[in-house]
Amino acid sequence: MPFCLYNCRFYVHLKSNRTLLLCPTRHVRSRSLTVQSSGIISSDPAMASNPVRVAAVQMTSINELAANFATCSRLVKEAVAAGAKLVCFPESFSFIAAKDGESVKLAEPLDGPIMQRYCLLARESGIWLSLGGFQEKGSDDAHLRNTHVIIDDSGNIRSSYSKIHLFDVDVPGGRVYKESSFTEPGKDIVAVDSPVGRLGLSVCYDLRFPRLYQQLRFQHEAQILLVPSAFTTITGQAHWEILLRARAIETQCYVIAAAQAGKHNEKRESYGDTLIIDPWGTVVGRLPDRISTGITVADIDFSLIDSVRAKIPIAKQRKLIEFWKSASL
Repeated sequence: MPFCLYNCRFYVHLKSNRTLLLCPTRHVRSRSLTVQSSGIISSDPAMASNPVRVAAVQMTSINELAANFATCSRLVKEAVAAGAKLVCFPESFSFIAAKDGESVKLAEPLDGPIMQRYCLLARESGIWLSLGGFQEKGSDDAHLRNTHVIIDDSGNIRSSYSKIHLFDVDVPGGRVYKESSFTEPGKDIVAVDSPVGRLGLSVCYDLRFPRLYQQLRFQHEAQILLVPSAFTTITGQAHWEILLRARAIETQCYVIAAAQAGKHNEKRESYGDTLIIDPWGTVVGRLPDRISTGITVADIDFSLIDSVRAKIPIAKQRKLIEFWKSASL
């Protein structure tokens, strides 16, 4: 059972104190899946069945790099103290603009000083970081990429994913958004091995497009889907939890959705409600206040992934695109 860290107090306590010892070069995946790793993999079945802990952040980023980094550093310390092997941050963790054009002006390559500071944080803390999305410099001065970055506990960037589906939306009762006016869409689906399982990467608005998550599960063998987000308050109230639980159920994956929360500036406010959801669609991690700053922590149970997938074998039963093409004639 998960617990939350909020104002340094425990709200729900774990029933088990089991831990999973992992070498940084070992990437353990569910025993029902093919293992793909460049490192040495343990053949001990107990390692695949013991839970491993993750943390998900809820925060309110602003347009000050130093202030956001200080918040991230504090929350990383809390995650380490809780025994987490991976801590997941929301979209725009390092910076949220107060004025048009600020994000593009600030954008840097992944080897720039902003991201390198987070690499150092991961190395000094001995924990993996999921950072998404970061304002990565685009192909010209007028555009950036909304990039989800995975950093290992040695401070190395293991993988990155650029957001495919951009938020061009007229929110009912709200404002008009045009992310494509300053953001280049990504083209690649990305999954990566980690000490907590195989991670499928996405960012925020991707959540509304289930085909991406189907590909991550069935083609890229993801066990955990990461959905760092900054949902609007209107869309969050209506759709946030429903969509996340649907993605978990239909892919039989854990879903970790770190969320921006509260008022960032006079123009922008985020819904919040960071969630961790298991493959059965049950919420197993959530802060007691959906707009507070803090972390929620839960255990990734590989035996639960195996059990759900074995009892409802949708991977074997699903119809491929060729079937639907012929069936629609």
